[in-house]
Amino acid sequence: MEFTKLKNSLECLGYTVSEFNDAEEATKYLANQLSDRTIGIGGSVTVEEMKLYDALVSHNDVYWHMRLPENMSAMEARKRANLSDIYISSVNGIAETGEIINIDNTGNRVSAISFGHDKVYLIIGENKIASNYEEALDRARNIAAPLNAKRLGVKTPCAIKGDKCYDCKSPQRICRNFSVLWKKPTGSEYEVILIHEKLGY
Repeated sequence: MEFTKLKNSLECLGYTVSEFNDAEEATKYLANQLSDRTIGIGGSVTVEEMKLYDALVSHNDVYWHMRLPENMSAMEARKRANLSDIYISSVNGIAETGEIINIDNTGNRVSAISFGHDKVYLIIGENKIASNYEEALDRARNIAAPLNAKRLGVKTPCAIKGDKCYDCKSPQRICRNFSVLWKKPTGSEYEVILIHEKLGY
């Protein structure tokens, strides 16, 4: 997949954009960029597949609720991540026109990518890219969300059937927060990491 249109859109919207052939190359880049910083990571299968936590934790103070140290709860890890210098997240969908979409449960990720850090890195595999806003939203709701619900083992129609969003009223529903970055938020640096590889959901 060519990233030319998306890259141009993102740069016009104020983002710095870096492009990599594969996850290994992107992981090495981020590990070299970040040293002696406090880093928060949002819930992300992409980050897990990249083995990014392991590449960062040796020379940074990293908080990620998917890798908990002893005597720290998931909620505490989320809170510390949201107070970190640097925040790293993947996305649920992105349009070639530049809109970045995320759906969240506790809200830690959508709040963290919007405010409070020196720099935010958004990591995007080629499978997350859609032609326009409507298709990116459809991808987030009907592909990413059901797969995440299934991974988490919740009892929702999308997790059980694995096919689409049912806009359910289940008490275990994970789709509770919604975020669109129309343009780079002010107050922080943002770098979008585009990877020529399918990663995450």
